[in-house]
Amino acid sequence: MTEKELKIYGQELLKVLRKNLIGRVPEPMSIMLVHDFGKDPFLILIACLLSLRSRDTVTYHVCHDLFKLAKTPQEILAIPTPKLEHIIHKIGFFRRKAAILKQVSRQLLTEFDGIVPDNETDLLRLKGVGRKTANLVLGIAFDKPAICVDVHVHRMANLLGLVSTKKPEQTERALQKIFPQAQWIEINRLLVMLGQNRALVGLPAAFDITRRR
Repeated sequence: MTEKELKIYGQELLKVLRKNLIGRVPEPMSIMLVHDFGKDPFLILIACLLSLRSRDTVTYHVCHDLFKLAKTPQEILAIPTPKLEHIIHKIGFFRRKAAILKQVSRQLLTEFDGIVPDNETDLLRLKGVGRKTANLVLGIAFDKPAICVDVHVHRMANLLGLVSTKKPEQTERALQKIFPQAQWIEINRLLVMLGQNRALVGLPAAFDITRRR
């Protein structure tokens, strides 16, 4: 497809995704936590760090357990490490993640006055934060145009013929060219929803992109 055809296809696909997913399958964990706790950048950041290499269903419940006790960097640091590890022990790599939560909380207090930065450069300075986490925080916590390419976004974007890429960074750049900035957060959300619930919704005929190849 030409660049123009790809953009047209992207808009058609966006409509199909909205129709087939919204209200029919669960929202991504980050959106569910916003519903539960509001757009608190610190809680969104912590949830992102906990979710790495862990299932969202597990991470969601662990976040609820943790946020009952701590919702600020100071409160995270006040939890003894063994207790913090126990709270998040259902998460994969829980000991390493407990250490990261402590380091990030300390770094926020010493370098950013306890406030989560709202720009990519400073977010990437935080311990354990890569492009995926930085983009999710920017998009969900600060409503800034960003595409967080996790495994679901990468796989679905390739499967649906939006991109033909090998690495998440390539997928991010390719999607940015197809969709206007105002749709970056939405397409990110919808591709995650499709990837996490593909077994429930399948790939309807409207998703058939073989004729577009």
